[in-house]
Amino acid sequence: MMRFVGDLIRTFVTFVVMVPGTVVAASIVTTTAVIKNDSPFVEWIIRRWASMWMWLAKVDLEVVGQENIDPSRSYVIISNHLSAFDIMAHFAALPVPIRYLAKQELFKLPFLAMAMRKIGIVKVDRGAGQSVHEHINTSAREAIELGRSLIIYPEGTRPRDGKMRPFKKGAFTIAKSLDLPIVPTAIVGSYEAWRPASYFVRKGTIRVEIMKPIEMSDVPLSEVDRIRTQTHAQIAAIVKPHELRH
Repeated sequence: MMRFVGDLIRTFVTFVVMVPGTVVAASIVTTTAVIKNDSPFVEWIIRRWASMWMWLAKVDLEVVGQENIDPSRSYVIISNHLSAFDIMAHFAALPVPIRYLAKQELFKLPFLAMAMRKIGIVKVDRGAGQSVHEHINTSAREAIELGRSLIIYPEGTRPRDGKMRPFKKGAFTIAKSLDLPIVPTAIVGSYEAWRPASYFVRKGTIRVEIMKPIEMSDVPLSEVDRIRTQTHAQIAAIVKPHELRH
């Protein structure tokens, strides 16, 4: 009973503060990006926003392997996907500015849509067929030209049972088309902190483990499936043992 009450209070405080806080952050980011799209202040605001979500929810962040990323380079970050907290954790944990693929439903929120467009979040319309791939590649190149990295969750959606799913090929094709290194990244603990379809956030620890990059410039297109299998295996080796606790 005490845990339920604690979760209820924590959830209430988190959302009461961070829903309007997100509006404020989005407004500041939009205004700054209009003036100077590559301003470091944009990244500072995004990181503070992400950290505030986790601080209010009493979620600690552990990061391993930051030394595997060169802040002066751009990458395609590949990660498993467990929770809405994954986005906040990656913004706070990764030592490079990142942008991600967002489903078109998120762009229906006016204040959020404007901010996401200004900072280079890539809208994905899954019903658009071949044109969506062209749009993603174009938007990804624009982000890379501004010194950003792209994070992709190749499972496609958050699994409701917390079990890791197979990776789709698209993320790896994008990395190859851009000749960008892939950085496998495993995240654990976020499922327990905020489960999909749950209204409660729970205190805990999210661990982000960043692995060594896989260079794609010398990998032929015919080997992309092998890289997908390799990346999935690397991440699963870290994630799977934690699934037993769910």
